Amino acid sequence: MAEYSFYTNPMSRGQIARWALHEAGADYEQVLVDYGPDQPEAFVKANPMRKFPTLVHHHMSENGGTHDHVVTEAAAICHYLAEMHPGADLLPGAHEKADYFRYFFFAAGPVEQAVITNTMGWSTQDPQKQVMLGFGSYDRLVDTLEQMLTGRDYVCGDRFTMADVYVGSHAIWGIDFDTLPKHDAFITYAERLKKRPAYIEARKIDADLSAESASAPG
Repeated sequence: MAEYSFYTNPMSRGQIARWALHEAGADYEQVLVDYGPDQPEAFVKANPMRKFPTLVHHHMSENGGTHDHVVTEAAAICHYLAEMHPGADLLPGAHEKADYFRYFFFAAGPVEQAVITNTMGWSTQDPQKQVMLGFGSYDRLVDTLEQMLTGRDYVCGDRFTMADVYVGSHAIWGIDFDTLPKHDAFITYAERLKKRPAYIEARKIDADLSAESASAPG
């Protein structure tokens, strides 16, 4: 049995978790799950929300037995893998933790909310309503993210960490699918991350799976 069971769909946020799995050098078995009601019982039991990605860690105990840990939410999966695989050197050092966690949660909260809200056309210019939103306004969010990424190669400065998998996925997706403006800071950051061997390897798997699904009869 592989150390992890990875429930995913190639056309989902599972792409983020797969990249994280490859950066961590984790031993995993993928379980491809379709959208819709006919999904594996083990997947639904692990995550009643039926969301991708879902990771099940078959953790080996000291007495030789195994017990399972379920991790959901792409950001949580990324950091969990960094914690479980410290040898991959993806965790922040003491002086890097502030930026690491700030950017991680900024992307998981305000960035995700602002991009989806803007894409759906739900944005508001009413200052009173903006106060109720976790990101204020899409334009302010974009300006803030641009400032955060300007003048540094990675989230923690000059060293790649697991935060870059999550933050970087948002930047890559934003540039490729026009959910973020094509500012130089976003483009440079995204292109830098796309050159990583783990990204290239993981992305090819999902691209091939997507192509197979598109060409399948029915």
